Amino acid sequence: MAETSPGPGTVGPGTIGGSARRVTIRDVADRAGVSVATVSRVLAGNYPTSAAARAKVLRAVKDLDYVIDGRARALAGTGPKTVAVIVSSVDSAFYATVAQGVEQEAAARGRLCMVCSHGGDEARELALVQMMREQRSEFVVLVGGAVEDERYQARLTEYAHGLAAAGSRLVLCGRPAPSADMPVLVVEYDNEAGAYAVVSHLLSAGHRDILYLGTMPGHTTVEPRIAGYRRALADHGLPPTAERIGGVGLGRAHGYAAMLQILADCDGHPAFTAVFAGDDQAAAGAMAAMREYGLRTPDDISVVGYNNDALAQDLNPPLTTVNIPAYELGREAVRFALAEEPAHPGAARSTTQSRHLLGTHTVLRQSVRHLS
Repeated sequence: MAETSPGPGTVGPGTIGGSARRVTIRDVADRAGVSVATVSRVLAGNYPTSAAARAKVLRAVKDLDYVIDGRARALAGTGPKTVAVIVSSVDSAFYATVAQGVEQEAAARGRLCMVCSHGGDEARELALVQMMREQRSEFVVLVGGAVEDERYQARLTEYAHGLAAAGSRLVLCGRPAPSADMPVLVVEYDNEAGAYAVVSHLLSAGHRDILYLGTMPGHTTVEPRIAGYRRALADHGLPPTAERIGGVGLGRAHGYAAMLQILADCDGHPAFTAVFAGDDQAAAGAMAAMREYGLRTPDDISVVGYNNDALAQDLNPPLTTVNIPAYELGREAVRFALAEEPAHPGAARSTTQSRHLLGTHTVLRQSVRHLS
């Protein structure tokens, strides 16, 4: 029997009269002895119904194993609200922790969270934003950095305006907004300040020849770290010629390959005494490459990283690094977005850009040697 009610649809697995056809809202109405409209109102939960009618409907729903179509309820505005979080990968410690923060805060506020990953595919990332708009997500949290060329910025701006027009919001988490007029919420950490602090720690320990490892030109995560590195050198009186920037890409494989090449080029005798790796994974890879050349950390070369991944404290030696408040980033993204809810149902959301900044701090461990 086809669904004829304007109420919630069904995907129920129950059976009627021994057959395997799906259970419909009309079946529930027949079992309860009430109208289809009454069933719809009880299930929607936003219309007044008598206690007796409600009891009959809920009993019939249980007996028939009727399952409400969440998509239909979302379109009708009667189902649980959903939020979406889009990350590059779910096996990255940083992305997983941010997603966990989003999910737990969303759940605490009665929302359902959808987690999507794009694997570093720019087209996939933007397509997911569009899909979440079609799914009527209350807001979409886009996590992490990207290389933002003009085409990418134009499409992201288009989707931000589209979400805003649909009563939703795009939340940029852990990255800045490409432009000041983009209608987004921004929840980020002080990326440049974290790099500045950890490089200043190396400089205070007497290091003057420091390699930054892990470039990604135009990347919104990497560029601020390089800027913090440069600013720390300048503030400690070192000229621009003191900069050493090498390697391409973050992660263990990139850090390992880059350091192997750098050491091969200098026959295993580098001039630098310290390495600031763009993330902890790159630091781990660099340390592995140095061991192959008989170089010890920190006796021969000091190493610091960024992120404070779980592996940082288990490296040998434990790694000095910058802590990012990843879990709090996720929670704040939800809090920030929900704080913008209109005061009156049906009222338009704000489309102005707002920014919330969390701090970072240096975690001191045993991977830095103080030079005499």
